[in-house]
Amino acid sequence: MKKYLFILITCCTFNAALSQEITDAMRYAQDNLNGTARFRAMSGAFGALGGDLSSLNINPAGSAVFLNNQVAVTLSNYNTKNNSNYFGSTNTEKDNSFDFNQAGLVFVFNNNNRSNEGWKKFSLAINYDNKNKFDNTVGSFGINPTNSIGNYFLSYANGIPLNSFKDSYYENLNNASQQAFLGYNAFIIDPTDADPNTNTYISNVAEGGNYYQENTVVTNGYNGKLSFNAAASCNDKFFIGINLNSHFVDYSQSSVFYEDNDNTLEPTSYRVNKVQFNNNLYTYGSGFSFQLGIIGKITNEARVGLSYESPTWYKLNDELTQTLVAVSANSTTGALDPDMVDPNVTNIYAPYKLQTPGKLTGSFAYVFGKTGLISIDYSHKNYGNIKFKPEYDSYYQGVNNEIDNTLSRTNELRIGGEYKIERLSLRAGYRYEQSPYKNKTTIGDLTGYSGGLGYNFGSTKVDVSYSFSERNSHQGFFNQGFTDGSKINAINNNVSLTLLFEL
Repeated sequence: MKKYLFILITCCTFNAALSQEITDAMRYAQDNLNGTARFRAMSGAFGALGGDLSSLNINPAGSAVFLNNQVAVTLSNYNTKNNSNYFGSTNTEKDNSFDFNQAGLVFVFNNNNRSNEGWKKFSLAINYDNKNKFDNTVGSFGINPTNSIGNYFLSYANGIPLNSFKDSYYENLNNASQQAFLGYNAFIIDPTDADPNTNTYISNVAEGGNYYQENTVVTNGYNGKLSFNAAASCNDKFFIGINLNSHFVDYSQSSVFYEDNDNTLEPTSYRVNKVQFNNNLYTYGSGFSFQLGIIGKITNEARVGLSYESPTWYKLNDELTQTLVAVSANSTTGALDPDMVDPNVTNIYAPYKLQTPGKLTGSFAYVFGKTGLISIDYSHKNYGNIKFKPEYDSYYQGVNNEIDNTLSRTNELRIGGEYKIERLSLRAGYRYEQSPYKNKTTIGDLTGYSGGLGYNFGSTKVDVSYSFSERNSHQGFFNQGFTDGSKINAINNNVSLTLLFEL
């Protein structure tokens, strides 16, 4: 058996489509609760209120509610805690980071033309919000009683003729053949016979079960949204608005999977008893969406709102690097030196398109004069409408059908309140979002609470908020062959500070 395999080719290559999955789509289809401190303190329930730069993310008509020009910037602290459970073994990973997650300004123009008395006010705004911050770490470990990483490589290799990848260069293969290539050259899998056209394989991982496994996934990056807004007010009773949104994606994921076992070895045949598999994914791209919204005053106190957010049309690019190390041993000579497969190649895949679902939001708010207010937002979103494109591509057709069969319609409820004591404002909120999965377990329901306060110095305001959210999920380590994963309890704590200046 060859002890080392180094493929010392440093290059980048364009390759066939990477196997995009539902999890990739969900990463960009879900929004986190981000924005100004006031917005977060009230759990984002601003669809019928407006008057806050982050409220434009819910209803673009909200900028016409402003009385004067304003600029706001927000600094946030993100604290994430992931509790994992893998076959009874528990682990906790924590992350803490800071980010300027919001910045924007709004200009208000009062109409003094008496011939057009109905339209009293116009507004223009530009606002940046970090829709999602991806900095996160999930670590899991435990003893798997039955399944090995060898099944991952087997699932890709079976059906692929040996001679199509055995003597090929890694960078010239498609994604499935690359996985077979890695497993074969690390001696994790072998063909069932010597025929070069054979397309069936066996695993060389030592049999017996009880595989100790560790999986660590570290992610970084952001999904940002820059909104260009225009709105108008008719007699201060009826407000309409539109957003044109530009989206930015920068995401990196580094995953390390390790497995070992102390199963019985044979005296002459070598079996794999240690494996480490490293994957590094980088995704970047941009997108576009638009929003339409209206707000109406039923009375001076009661307001209703309705808004529509279009799908976001992304164009994304993926880059992937992989390395694999395996150790083989027998009961006679013990362990060999590691077999290492390091192509030293960055796969640059063809750009692809992703369409995330649109969202419809209905809102109601009641304002108690200058004393306080209560606001309720109810949103509906159909995650089954996610589409990878081009839709005529046979692979994307399969993934889109799986999305339609796996994901469901969801409803989200946000409730917020504010109470004013002279210049001081006290705020609180509640948020509930249903699982986007029909099985309710891959990603569970989300529950969140928030609170905060603000102080009005006149032309300057300072707002502080705290928000908490919790969600359970079940994350498989790999997409096929070896799909076992850990149960994750994710807890997010956020503290935000917003400075707002009237111009």
